Amino acid sequence: MAPSLENLLVVGIASSALFDLTQSDAVFHASGEQAYREYQSAHLSEPFAPGVAFPFIRRLLRLNSLGPLVEVIVLSRNSPDTGLRILRSAAHHSLAITRAIFTQGRAPHEFMPALNMSLFLSANENDVRKATSAGLPAGQVLASSFQDDEDPALRIAFDFDGVLADDAAERVYQTGGLDEFQQHEATNVVSPLDPGPLRNFLAGINRIQRLAEDRIRVSVVTARSAPAHERAINSLQAWGLTVNDAFFLGGLQKAPILDVLRPHIFFDDQRRHLVQTVPCVHIPFGVSNE
Repeated sequence: MAPSLENLLVVGIASSALFDLTQSDAVFHASGEQAYREYQSAHLSEPFAPGVAFPFIRRLLRLNSLGPLVEVIVLSRNSPDTGLRILRSAAHHSLAITRAIFTQGRAPHEFMPALNMSLFLSANENDVRKATSAGLPAGQVLASSFQDDEDPALRIAFDFDGVLADDAAERVYQTGGLDEFQQHEATNVVSPLDPGPLRNFLAGINRIQRLAEDRIRVSVVTARSAPAHERAINSLQAWGLTVNDAFFLGGLQKAPILDVLRPHIFFDDQRRHLVQTVPCVHIPFGVSNE
C-alpha cells in the first residue's frame, strides 16, 4: 500500500523560513541566477544556519517520537540542483525532512491541497499572499532576534480574529468602532464565527495534544476583551478545539505578553502586533490586509 498523508499534520516550509539564506540571497539579487547556481554548488557541503521557523519545525518533528504524527515538506522556488543544499542542511541539523518540491521560480502554493497541507510558511511575501488569495493557509515568517531555548516542549500562540476565526467581527470593528463591535459580539455570543485560515492547523495540533499534552502548549493572544471574549471561547468550543491559555487584552500591546510566553511561533493577521523578540508569522488574510 502506498504511503498516505491523510491522517498526518502536514506543514509546508520554504527554505527562506527554515534557514538563514542571507548570503545566498545576496548573491542571487546582486549577480543573478547563474551566479547563484554556482555559489550553491560551491557551498553544497556547508549547511545553512537555522532560520526563524527552525525552533518551531524542530519541535514539531520531534513529536514523531510518539508515532507518525507530523510531516514537514519543503516547498521551494529553487531548482532541483540548487535545492540540494536545503535537504543536506536539514539532515545536518537532524531534521527528519525527506520530501521536497522544487519548482525553479514558480510559486509552489498550488501543490498544497495535493499534499493535505494545513500550513505553509515562507519569508517570501508574494508567495504567501498568492496562497492566501487562493484560500490556502499560509503565513510570512518575519525577521526575529529570538534565541532558541532548551525546553523540548513546543509553544504556539495565535491571534484570534483573522487567524483562527474569519474576519467578520473585525469588519464590524473597522466600520463601526469599538462600541458597535462589542454590541455585535454580545448579540451574537452563541453564534460561532466561521473558521479562519489556521483553524485546521489548530485542529491538527489538538489531535497531537491528546497523545502528548505536556509536549505542546497553545495560547490565544487577542485584542478582544469582555464581553466579546465569550464569542471567541464559544467559537472554539463549537469547532471542537481547545487552547491552554487565553489572553484577552482589550487593545493593550501584545509584546509584553509575548516576551513572557516566548512562543516558538506566533501568528497574527496585523503586522503592528508582530515583534522581533519572538518568531512571528504574518497571516495576510481578511479586511486588515485589503
